[in-house]
Amino acid sequence: MALSMHKDSSNNQMDSSKYVRYTPEQVEALERVYAECPKPSSLRRQQLIRECPILSNIEPKQIKVWFQNRRCREKQRKEASRLQTVNRKLTAMNKLLMEENDRLQKQVSHLVYENGYMKQQIHTVTPLFPTTDNSCESVVMSGQNQQQNPTPQHPQRDANNPAGLLAIAEETLAEFLSKATGTAVDWVQMIGMKPGPDSIGIVAVSRNCSGVAARACGLVSLEPTKVAEILKDRSSWYRDCRCLEVLSIVPTGNGGTIELMYMQTYAPTTLAAARDFFTLRYTTSLEDGSLVICERSLTSSTGGPTGPPPSNFVRAELLPSGYLIRPCEGGGSIINIVDHIDLDVWSVPEVLRPLYESSKILAQKLTIAAMQHIRQIAQESSGEIQYGGGRQPAVLRTFSQRLCRGFNDAVNGFVDDGWSLMSNDGVEDVTIAINSSPNKFLGSHYNSSMFPAFGGGVLCAKASMLLQDVPPALLVRFLREHRSEWADYGVDAYSAASLKASPYAVPCARPGGFPSSQVILPLAHTIEHEEFLEVVRIEGHAFSPEDMALARDMYLLQLCSGVDENAIGACAQLVFAPIDESFADDALLLPSGFRVIPLDPKTDGPAATRTLDLASTLEVGSGNARPAGEADLNGYNLRSVLTIAFQFTFENHLRDNVAAMARQYVRSVVGSVQRVAMAIAPSRLNNQLGPKSLPGSPEALTLSRWICRSYRIHTGAELFRVESTAGDAILKQLWHHSDAIMCCSVKTTASPVFTFANQAGLDMLETTLVALQDIMLDRVLDEAGRKILCSEFSKIMQQGFAYLPAGICVSSMNRPVSYEQAIAWKVLNDEDSNHCLAFMFVNWSFV
Repeated sequence: MALSMHKDSSNNQMDSSKYVRYTPEQVEALERVYAECPKPSSLRRQQLIRECPILSNIEPKQIKVWFQNRRCREKQRKEASRLQTVNRKLTAMNKLLMEENDRLQKQVSHLVYENGYMKQQIHTVTPLFPTTDNSCESVVMSGQNQQQNPTPQHPQRDANNPAGLLAIAEETLAEFLSKATGTAVDWVQMIGMKPGPDSIGIVAVSRNCSGVAARACGLVSLEPTKVAEILKDRSSWYRDCRCLEVLSIVPTGNGGTIELMYMQTYAPTTLAAARDFFTLRYTTSLEDGSLVICERSLTSSTGGPTGPPPSNFVRAELLPSGYLIRPCEGGGSIINIVDHIDLDVWSVPEVLRPLYESSKILAQKLTIAAMQHIRQIAQESSGEIQYGGGRQPAVLRTFSQRLCRGFNDAVNGFVDDGWSLMSNDGVEDVTIAINSSPNKFLGSHYNSSMFPAFGGGVLCAKASMLLQDVPPALLVRFLREHRSEWADYGVDAYSAASLKASPYAVPCARPGGFPSSQVILPLAHTIEHEEFLEVVRIEGHAFSPEDMALARDMYLLQLCSGVDENAIGACAQLVFAPIDESFADDALLLPSGFRVIPLDPKTDGPAATRTLDLASTLEVGSGNARPAGEADLNGYNLRSVLTIAFQFTFENHLRDNVAAMARQYVRSVVGSVQRVAMAIAPSRLNNQLGPKSLPGSPEALTLSRWICRSYRIHTGAELFRVESTAGDAILKQLWHHSDAIMCCSVKTTASPVFTFANQAGLDMLETTLVALQDIMLDRVLDEAGRKILCSEFSKIMQQGFAYLPAGICVSSMNRPVSYEQAIAWKVLNDEDSNHCLAFMFVNWSFV
C-alpha cells in the first residue's frame, strides 16, 4: 500500500514538471547554450545544471524537452519563412503571368482585327478592274511596319541642347515600354524556358521585326537600385563588351539622367568585324516607383550627335531597349529586360549571317546573361551559395571574366592593342598574330614577367571552321573530358613555362604528344550550371631520359560554358590558361581554347549546304552536306562555327620557331577536332544504329556475333535472346544491352586496351568510341579488381570464362563506379582462335 502511494506521488510530481514555467534568467541561460550547441548531450545538460544554479530546480528530462521544443520552433520558423518567400515569389510570378496574358490578349485582338480588315478588302477588290486604291496594301504594310519598328525622322538636334536630348530620351522611353509591356514587337516564348519562382523567368524572342530582339521577365531578391547599378555596369557581366565609356552626363529636370555612351564589342569569330555602338541612355523613375533604364543608338534619323567614327569596327544600331525594374512586395524586384539590335547583317559573309540574324543567340548572350548575373549575385549576397577553397565569389567571377576577355582579345587581335599579322606560309587556314607591346597588357590580364627582358611578346595562332551536324554542347563536352584526344603535352609544358624564369625549348608538335591524364578539380559554377570554373591538373609521364624535364604535373585554370544541350541558341566554349601551383588571386593568365557557335539551319535554299570559303580546306567532308530542305528528325541538321585560338609567349630570337610550332599545332588540333566531330555526330550514330568498324578489329556485326557465340560456348547460357532474324539484330541487342559490355586486347607484352564497348559500357567509362582505345584496363580496375583478375586470368584462359565478385572501378573521368558482378570470357573468332577478352559489368552505377 505504501509502495503504491509512493508511486502515485512520483507520477504526480513528473506530471507537474511538464508544465514548468521558466524565468527570463533561465531562458537566457538556455538560449546561450542553444546558440553554441542546439542538440546538447546528456552529459552537457547535466554540466549545464551544475554550472547554472538557477536551473537546479528543473529536471534533466525537462531540460531535454526544452531543447527539443526549441529546435522544433526553430525549424517551424525557418519553414514559415521559406513558405513566405515562396509565396511572395509565386505572387510576383502570377503578376508577371497576368501581365503577359494581358499583352497576348491585346496581340490576339489586334491580329484578329487586321485579319478581318484584310478579308474585307480582298472581297471588295475586283481583280478585273484594277484600281489605284491601295487601302489593302496600306493595311498590310501598316501591320508590317508596326512589327518592323520604324524610326521616325527627326531634324538634327543640337548635342549641347538638353531639351533636344530629353525629347529623344522620352521617345526612347515610350518605345521601350511598348516593347517591354505592350505589343510593339511580336514576341514568341523560347522553347525550354519555363516560368516559375526559381527559374530564370519568362524569355521570349522576336518574330518578324527589324534586327534581332529578345525579352525576359523575372524575379530577383535584390532591391531595384541595386539591380539598376548592376545592369548599368554592362562590362561586368556582358562577356562580349570590350569597353564601355560614358562620354557625357546630362541631368534632367525630373530627377533622371541622360548619358551619351560609346561601347565596343568583340566579334565572336575571326571571320567578321567587331561592332561598336554610340547610344543615349536614359535613367528615370515612373509614377508607380519603378526604375527605368532605356537606351537607343543616336543616328541621323533620331537626331543628336553622331559620336566617334567607327575605326576598325562596324557601327551597329541599338533600337529602343532597356530595363524596367519594379519593387516587389516583401522585398526584391520584378525585372523586364528588352534587347533589340540591328547588327548590319549584310556586312558579314553569307554563311555567317544566321549568327547575326538569330534572336535566340542574342537572348542567350545578352538578355539571359544579364538575368543570370543578377540572380547569381542575389544568391551570393544571401549566402545561399558557398564555394570551397576560401575564394570569394567576386574573385572567382573575376577569373571567369579574365579568361573570357583574354580569349576574346586573342580572337579579335585589335590593332590598337598592339596586334599585327605575320606573313603566312601560303595556306590561309591558320592566322598568326603577334603582339610585342607588353605595356598595353600591364593593366589587364598580362604581366611584364611574362616577357623576357631582352625582348619578346605574345603570339596567337587562330583558325575558324564550319562544322556539320555536331551539337556545340556535345563537342565542347568531349573536348573538356578527353583532352588527350587533341592536346600535346609538350606544347602544354611550353605554355606552362611562360610562368617560369627560364622557358623550355620550343617543342615540335607531335601526333598524340606525350601520354598524360587529367584530373578536373571543380572550383565554382553558376546557379543554372551553365558555366563551370575549374582547375585541371595534367599528370605527366615521360618515356625517355631526355624527356624527364617534362615529366611533371601542370595546372590549368579552365572555364567551360554552354554544355547544356537543351539550351536553344547557346554558344559553347572551353577556355583555359596555364597557372602555377600557388594560383594567386592575381595569377597571370594567357587564355587559349575553343568556341562553338550554332548557326540556325537554313531550309529555304541551297545556302543550307554552302561551306565557309576561308575554311574550305578545313571542311569536315563533302559527304556531310545534305540536300536543301532535308530535315533531320533528331534535330541535328545544324551547322556550327568553330573558332580556335592558342596563345604563346616568345623570345624575339625564337619568334619564327614559335610561329612554326603554333601553326603546326593548331593544324593538328583542327585535324583532331574534325576526327572527333565525325565520330560523335549523333546523326551518324543514329543512322548506323551502332559503332563504325574500329581500327585493327573486324566489322562490328562480326564482332558482336563472336562475342555472343563465345559466351554461349563457355558458359552454356545465352547472353540475350535474339528477337529478330535481321543481319544486324545481334549488334542492336548488344549495343542496347543494359549491362556494360566491353572488349580488351589480349597481349602478354602490354596492358590490355579497350577496343569495343556497347552504349552502357561507354556510359560507364564516360567516354566515346573514338577515345575508348586510349583507355587501359589497368586504369579502370581498382587495386582489388586487378588482383582478382590476375588470380583468375589463368582460369579464364583454360576454362574460357570466370565470374568476378562485386567491386569498384573508375571511369575515364576518375568517377568511382560500383558493380554487383563481373563476367570475363574469351572471344573466339570463326577459326576458334583467341581474338580478345570480353567483360560484362552487371548492375553498375556511379557511386
